[in-house]
Amino acid sequence: MLKRLYKLLKPSNSNSPLIIQENEHNISERDISRSALRVVDQLRKNGFVAYLVGGCVRDLLLDGTPKDFDVATDATPEQVKSTFSRNARIIGRRFRIVHVRFGREIIEVTTFRGNPAEAKTKAKADHNQSEKGILLRDNVYGDIKSDALRRDFTVNALYYSPEDGTILDYAGGIEDLQKRQLRIIGDPNARYKEDPVRMLRAVRFASKLGFALTPESESPIYKHADYLADIPAARLFEEVLKLFISGSATAVLTKLREYGLLKFLFPGANNCLDSGIEYYEKLIFAMVSNTDRRLRSNKRVAPAFIYAAMLWPPLHAKIKELVEEQKLSHHDATQHASTGVISEQLSYTSIPKRFLITVREIWALQQKLSRREGKRALQTLEHPRFRAAYDFLLLREEAGEQLDGLGLWWTRFQDADEGERTDMIEKLPKSTKKRPRRRKSSAKPKSND
Repeated sequence: MLKRLYKLLKPSNSNSPLIIQENEHNISERDISRSALRVVDQLRKNGFVAYLVGGCVRDLLLDGTPKDFDVATDATPEQVKSTFSRNARIIGRRFRIVHVRFGREIIEVTTFRGNPAEAKTKAKADHNQSEKGILLRDNVYGDIKSDALRRDFTVNALYYSPEDGTILDYAGGIEDLQKRQLRIIGDPNARYKEDPVRMLRAVRFASKLGFALTPESESPIYKHADYLADIPAARLFEEVLKLFISGSATAVLTKLREYGLLKFLFPGANNCLDSGIEYYEKLIFAMVSNTDRRLRSNKRVAPAFIYAAMLWPPLHAKIKELVEEQKLSHHDATQHASTGVISEQLSYTSIPKRFLITVREIWALQQKLSRREGKRALQTLEHPRFRAAYDFLLLREEAGEQLDGLGLWWTRFQDADEGERTDMIEKLPKSTKKRPRRRKSSAKPKSND
C-alpha cells in the first residue's frame, strides 16, 4: 500500500474525497468476507449506497487480516432490517446499528451519521448529550461525507466499494497510514469530551498498529483522563476486554499507565503498581505478556483470567493487611478482602456474574492447590476450573512468588499415571498443623419425662 500510494495527491476541492482507484491499492476481494460482500451487494440491489468501512479497510491496506467487517450505508436501521429480514437485528440505543448474521459471522451495518447542528428539528430529538457534554444518544443520519467526519480517527474513516474497487478518503486517512500515525478527526478536546472512550480506543489502535499518536491527539489524554469516570461501568467492561484481547496487551498496559487511564479502569491494580512492589508489577505484566502469546498462537483467552490477575495484587495486599494488623486468620482475611476488592472494582467496570464466579474460583483454588494430602489432589484436579487455577499458579511463580516448587509438582502430577500419583502424594511432607478439637456440646440430654 505505501509503495503504491506515495505519489497520490489530495484533491484541490476540499469537499471532494481522495479517490484511490482499484489498480492503485492492494485490496483484493479474495481477502474480504463473503458475507460482507453479500451485505453490500444486497443493499445496492435494493437501491441503497453501501461501502465497507473502518478497521477492515485500514487493516487490508496494511496487509493485515481484519477480525471483523463493517458496512456503512444510507439505509436506515429499519430499512436494513427489512432488507435482511430474519437475519438482521437492530441493537443499541446510543448508536442504533444492525447486526446481520450469517451462521456464526456477524456483519455490523451502520447508517451514515449526520451533523446534529445541521439536522432538522425532528431529527435533533435523536441526538442528546449530558450536562458534561457526553453523547447519550446520536442517531442523526446524513451522507457519506458527514459520516466520515463523525468517525473517531482518520485511518478508520476509509470507505471501500466492492463494486468498482475504489477507496474514498474524506479525512486524510491515507496520508496518516503512510506516516504510521493516529490522528483524531476534528477538535481533540471536544471529541474526547463527547465520548471519553475514544481515549481508550486511541490507546488500543496505537498499540495494535504500532502507530504514534499525533501530538494534538495525544496531549488532551493526559489532561482529561478523568472523563472516564462518567462512563457507565458496563460499557467500560466491554472496552477492557477489547484492550486486553487486542494482541498488544503489554503495549496497552504501558500506555494506560503513561496516560493516567489505568486508575479509572483498575484502581486497585494501579495503586499496587504505583507502590513500587516488584512482585505486583511482574505478575500483571506476566499476565499481559502471556495473553499476547496465547493470542498469537490462536489460543483462547478467558476474560475471568484477566480480571483474576489484575485484581490479585490488591487482593494480596489487603489479605496481608488484615492478617498482620487485624490478626484475622488467612481464611477469614481472604473472604473479607475478596469481597472488598470486587466491590471496589464493580464501581469502575462491571463484571458479568458468570465471569465473577470464575474469578472467585480461581482465587479459592490457589489455596486448594497447596493442600494435596490424601484425596485432595485428585479432587482438585477434577475441578472444572483446575486448568485456569493451575495457569494462574504458574503466573504467580513466574512473577517471583516462592511456592516451593508447587507449579512443577502439579505439572508432573497431571502427566503421571495412577501409581505415580499415589507415590507423589505419599512423598509429600507431613503437615505439622494439628486439627482443632471439636468442642463437646454442653447441652444436657433431654429428659424423656
